[in-house]
Amino acid sequence: MPATIYYDSDATLEPLLGKTIAIIGYGAQGHAHAQNLRDSGLNVVVGLHEGSKSVAKAKADGLRVESVADASKEADVIMILVPDQTQKKVYESGIKPHLTAGKTLMFAHGFNIHFGQIVPPADVDVIMIAPKAPGSRVRELFQEGVGVPALIAVHQDATGDARSKGLAYAKGMRATTAGVLETTFKEETETDLFGEQAVLCGGVSALIEAGFNTLVEAGYQPESAYFECLHEVKLIVDLIYEGGLALMRDVVSETAEYGDYITGPKIVTDETRANMKGILADIQDGTFARNWLDENETGRGNFLTMRAEHASTPIETVGKDLRAMMPFLRRGKPGAA
Repeated sequence: MPATIYYDSDATLEPLLGKTIAIIGYGAQGHAHAQNLRDSGLNVVVGLHEGSKSVAKAKADGLRVESVADASKEADVIMILVPDQTQKKVYESGIKPHLTAGKTLMFAHGFNIHFGQIVPPADVDVIMIAPKAPGSRVRELFQEGVGVPALIAVHQDATGDARSKGLAYAKGMRATTAGVLETTFKEETETDLFGEQAVLCGGVSALIEAGFNTLVEAGYQPESAYFECLHEVKLIVDLIYEGGLALMRDVVSETAEYGDYITGPKIVTDETRANMKGILADIQDGTFARNWLDENETGRGNFLTMRAEHASTPIETVGKDLRAMMPFLRRGKPGAA
């Protein structure tokens, strides 16, 4: 059965007109949501904890800022955009006391609902709108008059109007210009975690480092290995992003295309696929979520150690020097030194 996808003609801002939307958090996604909705003519307030470094930034962007509790008390719609591992604490202390009947609680990722960290009262709508791009891109495309695709899911429809409110939010983000795919909190959470771990972050990072190390250990210059195994990844990914694997294979040399066909199966083997199924099983049964939440409860020692170790690997050292010699890279953006 094909997925249900909503577009501009399926949505209207009307369900949110005259309502107050509280954006809780002003980080990677928060700044884009708040500014996009504001620029679409909706009433937005940003909720931040006392002492947050984001207060000055949000105010400089022309937004009204209140405490999490005051913003939640005032709002008809509350979108939680703080990190997964802190959402429960923020919800319990600042949002839950003001989550009265008929209000709408929203998320951009299903983690805390799906794994039972947040259990909203039955008399509120619970919706997810998840843009499929980093916040910086969500904002950039909005300013260009378009949007990024997004996912919509309804966990609770207490008012009977949850989906239309979710689509109104998506339209305010201009996501409906690209398409809003209907899903569930379960599907979004499990596929998102799997994609990050097995492919987008864990898989790609490990593959890049393994390729780099293989060349360096064989006696090739680290700089050459960096260019071949990391720098050029963007060139290939841009082609895939634009036209799928078919466009990439059409644009690269036939030598590269032939190597793709005969070598890919040697890298991603039956063992790799079995490991992927194990990763998915750990996500589905909650093992990964419990481990990540426990890591945060116990001081994040393992996480911070791994972060430090990976930041000082040879590929990072070589890459930092090479990127410093590439003026076309935008400082402060992903990919810059």
